Amino acid sequence: MPQPDQVMALPVPAGDPDDPTLARYYEVCRDKLGFVPNVLRAFQSRPKKLATFSQLYNEAMLGDSGLSKLEREMIAVVVSSANHCYYCLVAHGQAVRALSGDPQLGEMLVMNYRVAPLDERQRAMLDFAWDLTLKPQEVDGETRRALLRKAGFSDDDIFDIADIVGLFNLSNRVAITTDMMPNPEYHTLNRTTDPDA
Repeated sequence: MPQPDQVMALPVPAGDPDDPTLARYYEVCRDKLGFVPNVLRAFQSRPKKLATFSQLYNEAMLGDSGLSKLEREMIAVVVSSANHCYYCLVAHGQAVRALSGDPQLGEMLVMNYRVAPLDERQRAMLDFAWDLTLKPQEVDGETRRALLRKAGFSDDDIFDIADIVGLFNLSNRVAITTDMMPNPEYHTLNRTTDPDA
């Protein structure tokens, strides 16, 4: 059964077709992914919000960091799993599959990251992301920082982990509230490790 055929449940106003920034951004998405992610279409009529969201996302997920791109996507999936955010689980689960070359890892992180064969660094990072998402009032910053440092994270890495957790708690809530749907293409990408499949 296919998912609902919508960008989101709220009306999606048209963006400015003459906006060169939007056109360039969409062109980059089409070149890289083959499509324009629905999250961008949801923001397209709010150019300032789209610019702010894009800048924040690109800095957190693609900017300089001691965290690999895969680790950042792993955080995105685990936060989204805790929040049951369908859009982000599908979209970022696909990114984990693509970056890791392991379709099973993406599924394990979506369903229950604790079953995944993670190293100590990844386990500490994802335990922190889970706790900070579900029970932030119980996170003892000093204890957590010590555990993350023990797992090999620098102070800058710890800041980046917290920043990504915060970003995805924010974006999950917007996607959930608006019933945002992931692009159907995400579902089929990177599902096999067989290069001939």
